[in-house]
Amino acid sequence: MKAQPHASHFIGGEWVEDTAGRPFDVIFPATGEVIARLHEATPAIIDRALASAKAAQAGWAALRPVERGRVLRRAADLIRDRNADLSVLEVLDTGKPIQETEVADWPSGADALEYFGGLAPTVTGETVPLGTDFAYSLREPLGVCVGIGAWNYPSQIACWKAAPALAMGNAMVFKPSEVTPLGALQLAALLVEAGAPAGLFNVVQGFGDVGAQLVTDSRVAKVSLTGSVPTGRKVYAAAAEGIRHVTMELGGKSPLIVFPDADIDSAVGAAMLGNFYSSGQICSNGTRVFVHHSIKEVFLDRLKARSEAIVMGDPLDPATQMGPLVSAAQAEKVRAYVDKAVAEGARLVTGGAGQGMFVPPTVFADVTDTMTLACEEVFGPVMAVLDFEEEDEVIARANATEFGLAAGVFTADITRAHRVVGRLQAGTCWINAYNLTPVESSFGGVKMSGVGRENGKAAIEHYTQLKSVYVGMGPVDAPF
Repeated sequence: MKAQPHASHFIGGEWVEDTAGRPFDVIFPATGEVIARLHEATPAIIDRALASAKAAQAGWAALRPVERGRVLRRAADLIRDRNADLSVLEVLDTGKPIQETEVADWPSGADALEYFGGLAPTVTGETVPLGTDFAYSLREPLGVCVGIGAWNYPSQIACWKAAPALAMGNAMVFKPSEVTPLGALQLAALLVEAGAPAGLFNVVQGFGDVGAQLVTDSRVAKVSLTGSVPTGRKVYAAAAEGIRHVTMELGGKSPLIVFPDADIDSAVGAAMLGNFYSSGQICSNGTRVFVHHSIKEVFLDRLKARSEAIVMGDPLDPATQMGPLVSAAQAEKVRAYVDKAVAEGARLVTGGAGQGMFVPPTVFADVTDTMTLACEEVFGPVMAVLDFEEEDEVIARANATEFGLAAGVFTADITRAHRVVGRLQAGTCWINAYNLTPVESSFGGVKMSGVGRENGKAAIEHYTQLKSVYVGMGPVDAPF
């Protein structure tokens, strides 16, 4: 099974190869098979990509916003037309089941391109009356943006970053994760086919040192990263040296609170979506499930039965509901957390270590706030269920973390739902739902989970800068 692209990089509207770069293999997680071999970007490749982006940006920004929007909407149409093939490529790259990638990966990317393509012409400034004088404001592009992607939703992330950046007149150089490098190349080619100028969206491959070179280059005005907190710290600090704009979408240890009046079946379903979808490899997952003590055992019984019915296996089989973890290294990391949870006294309800790159849906009960499982991001299909009794208590415990990406509340009392959400320290919250992320609504975190927002109108602010213009309508009144 092969998924070898035409070349490792896409720059200036062309496939580009440079075999002087360090080679690395792309692995199909389900079998361990090498499906492609790429080369890391050399300094010459990085320079070429940035120069190409800079050259393309000014002309693109000069277009009417509606013209830019048409290109993005055509790209969205192309993605939808080719979703079947693109979804298979996403399976090979990530190991996620085809039933997921067909509805949640490239389709979400197409939604972002369509949304921001339509939004572009509506972004305007304002006029400020000042007596006989007046002022007005303009929203201008930043210039060349760098996007650095994560391996869990590689193609969706590429689109989420490209869509608002390009819609607002910027250019972008995108570095996907070296673990899942294939989808972003297809996005670059599709954008050119849709009418984007050569060089507007370039893709270069590589590891952390490539990202570091991109982030510190003087031609770069903005950096958008999706990744871990340790990586975010490094990238944020490097970007700060050049006073660059940043968006950081980092990790989480999000709470999902289930009150006793909740619809238990819906809450169980949400907890499973928030822990097992994409084999648990989602930054916003509600991995600390706080369940009121009065319904805990009923909740666990239903959760156990439904978790054990999940179909694991070949991710290319449409019947498969859960595939492997993205790599052997990630599988071993997750198994270490399972072992530690057992050692620290958590009760294993279902699941366990698994084999190879497959880890089954795993649930631990009687987890306490100080256990490792309740404190650290696992990024695998391992759920921690904690007991609570009082509203104030559970809110305090939910907030007792350095993270603040997401949170969920399940209750039939809508007044309580809004009251609790208002006190939770999280940038993205759900009431009687979980992990739904429509592009129309902003997404991002607080505290160590990041800065800035993706999606929604809020993303426009992070890919533009505001210019204010004062207009004098009469003679200058000077005291000298």
